[in-house]
Amino acid sequence: MKIDLHIHTSTGSDGALPVEEVIREAGRRNIGFMSITDHDSALAQEKAVNLTKAAGIKYVTGVELNVTFPPPQGKAVSLDFLGYDYDIQNKALTEKLQMMREHRERRAQEILEKINNEFRSEGRPLFTKQDMQNIRDSVDGAFGRPHIAAYMIKKHIVQDTQEAFDRYLVKCDAPKYPLSLAEAAQLIHDAGGVLVLAHGNDPGGTSLAMITRDLRQQTQIIAENMIEYINGLECWHPRHDDATIAAYLEFTRKHHLLSTGGSDCHQKPIIMGTANVPAAVADQFKLS
Repeated sequence: MKIDLHIHTSTGSDGALPVEEVIREAGRRNIGFMSITDHDSALAQEKAVNLTKAAGIKYVTGVELNVTFPPPQGKAVSLDFLGYDYDIQNKALTEKLQMMREHRERRAQEILEKINNEFRSEGRPLFTKQDMQNIRDSVDGAFGRPHIAAYMIKKHIVQDTQEAFDRYLVKCDAPKYPLSLAEAAQLIHDAGGVLVLAHGNDPGGTSLAMITRDLRQQTQIIAENMIEYINGLECWHPRHDDATIAAYLEFTRKHHLLSTGGSDCHQKPIIMGTANVPAAVADQFKLS
C-alpha cells in the first residue's frame, strides 16, 4: 500500500492544487493511506475526510504547525510539527488555527511593505494596493511567502522562486506566530491527536539541521528537549538520506514512538506517493 502522510493543498495552505484535485491525483497514484497536512490550517480537513471515504482511501486528519523552538544553545529556530488524527471540531484548536491564519495575513502585509522599501532603494516601481490585492486573490488557503514569490515571477521581477527568496523574501521576512512546542502539543493532544516532528534533518528547510547536521546531536536534542511533547518522528521524507532514516527509526524504536513519512508534496511538481513509506506505518493508526 502506498502511504503519504505529508501533503499540502491550495485549499488550506501553499499547495498548487485544491483538496479535490489532490485526492483525485492520490487515487490515480494508488495511494491507499494519506493525510492532508496544510500549514497552520484545517480548512481542507472536512472535505478530505469525505472525499477520501468516497474514493476508498484510508485517511487520517493532519496539520503542520510551525513552532518557535529554543535549542540548548544559541537563538531560537523555526521547526515544523505534524499533528495527526485529531478532532477537526475541537474548539480550542480551530480557534488557535484561525488566530494563526490572521497572523499570517498581517505578516504578509509587513513583508510586502519591506519589499517595497527594497524596491524604493532600487528605483523599481512599488507594489501598489492592486498588486497586493492580486496576490491575496491568488491565495486559496493560508497566505505565505511562496504566494509573493509566485507573483514576483509573474511580474518578471525575478526569474524563479529561489531568486525571489535570495533577493527579497529572506531579507524582508517578518516574525511568524510565536507558537511554543508545549502549546502545540497541548492543542493537538487535547484534540485527541498525536504530534510528530516533521523533516527533522531537511538540509535546506525548517529543521534541526539549522542547529546541527550531526544525527547523534539531533537525536540528543529530541531526547532532552522534545520527547515529553511529541509522539513520533517523520522518518521518510524526500530530503532525508538513508543515514537519517536509519537514525530516526532507531530512535523511534528505542523510545516507542511513531514513525511516519510522506512526500511533503506541494504539487510543484506532483510527487505524491513517491516517499518510500513502509506499509507497516499504517498499523500505528486506528483506521476505519
